[in-house]
Amino acid sequence: MKTVATVVLASLLSASGLCGQSLQNVGPTKVELKKSSSGWQLLRNGQPHYINGAGGAGVDGPLSLLVRYGGNSTRNWGADEKSVATLDQALEHGISVVQGLWLEHQDKKGKEYPEGFDYQNIDHVMAQTEKTMQAVMKLKDHPALLIWGVGNEMEGVNGDDPTVWLHIEDLARRIKTVDPNHPVMTVIAEIGGRKIEAIHRLCPSVDIIGINSYGGGPSLPTRYRESGATKPYIVTEFGPLGTWEVGKNDFGAIIEPTSTAKTDQYRASYSAFKADKQFCLGSYAFLWGWKQEATSTWFGMLTKDGKKTAAVDLMTKYWTGKTPENLCPKIDSFKIEGSNRGKPGDVVRFELAANDPENQPLDVRWVVTGEVEYVTGGFKQKEAKVFRNCIVQSSNSSAQIKLPNVDGIIRVYAYVEDTHSAVATANLPVLVKPRG
Repeated sequence: MKTVATVVLASLLSASGLCGQSLQNVGPTKVELKKSSSGWQLLRNGQPHYINGAGGAGVDGPLSLLVRYGGNSTRNWGADEKSVATLDQALEHGISVVQGLWLEHQDKKGKEYPEGFDYQNIDHVMAQTEKTMQAVMKLKDHPALLIWGVGNEMEGVNGDDPTVWLHIEDLARRIKTVDPNHPVMTVIAEIGGRKIEAIHRLCPSVDIIGINSYGGGPSLPTRYRESGATKPYIVTEFGPLGTWEVGKNDFGAIIEPTSTAKTDQYRASYSAFKADKQFCLGSYAFLWGWKQEATSTWFGMLTKDGKKTAAVDLMTKYWTGKTPENLCPKIDSFKIEGSNRGKPGDVVRFELAANDPENQPLDVRWVVTGEVEYVTGGFKQKEAKVFRNCIVQSSNSSAQIKLPNVDGIIRVYAYVEDTHSAVATANLPVLVKPRG
């Protein structure tokens, strides 16, 4: 039986004039690690493949846009019934894929593990092993596959539970037995505690360390070298400061940088990674798409309706060496005129200063929402409630917002849009307390 991947590959070979070649002779892509006196290098079918990627493309945002803006790879977090179709789409667009193999978190409870996953429970571990290997056998020969990503931040805060690492080593060894063509990576949250030590001592079959790093991105190469690590690494997530890394205002609300300001963190992180010729194999910006996490705009490089933000412009410049023809609008300032708290029915004024690099006409869309949890462990949230009929007056430079009848924090967003699907975003919180 022909798989979807086979059909897609056949059409690609036909389009490229290679239809006379046997599909059986094409085979899986061969990915290797090469170490020289200057450092580590990733080879794909014998050719250097430095990763200029973004996480979530093909799932959270369009792969076609990632290609248009210069990306060459994407990463996902787990395998499911849509994985083959996603890999097919990546193949069609010439994108490589780090295929995630999700591992349960010990502190995450759910229907399958109501008491939480236990890495000392034989039944839990063997069920996860079987599920992981089924995904590997299904996907291992796909030409778009680059690396296996075993787990994502499943190690806990300090990474000092040896049962987790021994399970990862067992999975890595099993994977390499059935698939000699692709390296195995495991992904951790930053490099604190004993994580780097544990992987080097307990996981010899793990080839690459994947590191999710936000505020620590600019210093990561230095800290990694100082840890005594010898394995190569890939930065599997980087972007703006995380919601857990920023301060709170006088009533406990986190303050999100504008989309314009966020580029400073992307720039500092990517520059540091790119300069590390010894250990770094590339990086994945976060997130190629839209995600509700703490706010509606914190991590997404695209908005919910698919418009690009300044992070895309910056990464395009790094990935291609060229500035995009149309740049996103820029926000110079966004502030509340007067107090950041009030009672239901009070009117609060917001002031916005924005401009467009190409002097295109701009349109500002104002949105008022409720507040949600700030720290989510990376899991998607339900969107915050939208309060309608709160906007008394609005223009491209200001808005008067009538506070809704709630007891708690609301958030006011400004979306500054040009005429070519580019946007700048900003938001500020307001505390609403009923009278009496």
